This record gives sequence, structure tokens and C-alpha cells, in this order.
Amino acid sequence: MIRELLEAAKFILGFLPWILFLFLPTDGWDPLRRAVAICAAASVLFAWKMLRRWFILQWATLAFFVSCTVAFYGFRWIWLAENMGIVANGFLAGIIWFTVLIGKPFTLQYARADLPRERWHDEGLIRGCRSIAVFWGALLLVPAVFNIFRLVSPDALPDRFYFYLSLCCIAVGIIYTSLFKRLKRKRRQG
Repeated sequence: MIRELLEAAKFILGFLPWILFLFLPTDGWDPLRRAVAICAAASVLFAWKMLRRWFILQWATLAFFVSCTVAFYGFRWIWLAENMGIVANGFLAGIIWFTVLIGKPFTLQYARADLPRERWHDEGLIRGCRSIAVFWGALLLVPAVFNIFRLVSPDALPDRFYFYLSLCCIAVGIIYTSLFKRLKRKRRQG
């Protein structure tokens, strides 16, 4: 149980800048600019070890928040601010789908960090990591699609709905990942 909690904490750490972005105030030009700058800093501070290991999710996250910081502070790019819900959710889902499409699901890097080297190329491990990454990729498309809907019908749903939807998607992804890993371990041991 402790092992599973530690693994979940490591996994959550990879998404921490995104989770932080979800909770920081972004309801205006100045709060949004501060939020992306804070998340850019968090991308380095909380994931330094993963950046040094060239984790794709961490590098893409850092690139996203640094690019947004430059776009807001350097170029005052209003369009990006107005469409941040779509761009941020689409980018995160896109990172995950990119790792699946290139055959290096982002979850595989996390799994390999905790496994002996002789298991790194195990076909079952790679298949399981791909399944988890595909689930996450599909799951994170949900907030992106709803934010597109929000652009078309801005008053159809309350603002808080989009926050809770994103939060629920992250929670469902973490729960799914934990249950999937637990089931795979039981099958391997039994």
C-alpha cells in the first residue's frame, strides 16, 4: 500500500505544474500571466530529476509554460489568453498522444524509473504502459473538447464546471493508473 502511494505521488509530481495551473487564479490578464510564470518555475523546481532524465512529459510541460510566459510578457498575445483552456488542455493531451504515437508512452519512463533494467523491454510492461497512456490521452481530450464547446456557447455551463471537469479527469486518471498497476502486479504474482 505504501509502495502504491509513493508511485502515485511520483506520477502526480509529473502533472504538478498542470494541477497547479488548474488551481491558480487565471481569471484575468495579470493573474493568468502570473500563473504561467509560476507554473514554468514549478516545472523546473518540482521535476528537476525528471528533466535530467529527459522525461518527455516534463520537457514538454516546461516548454509549454515557458512559451506561454514569453507570449504573455514579451508579446502580450491576447488570443492565447482568450483560448488558454483549449490550448492548455489540447497541448497536454497532445503530449500524451505524441508519446504513444512515437512508441514511447510517457508512462513507460515513469515505470522504468522504478524497475530493474532487465525488465525495461518486457513486452507486457510496454503494452501496459501504452494502455495507460492511451487512457490518459483520451481522458484529457474531454476537457479540451468541453473548452471548445465553451468557446461556442460561453454561457451554457458555469465556469466552475470546467474546473471540476479537469479535476475529475485527473482524479479518474490517477485512480485508473493505480488500479491498472495493482491488477497487473496481482496477475504477475499469482
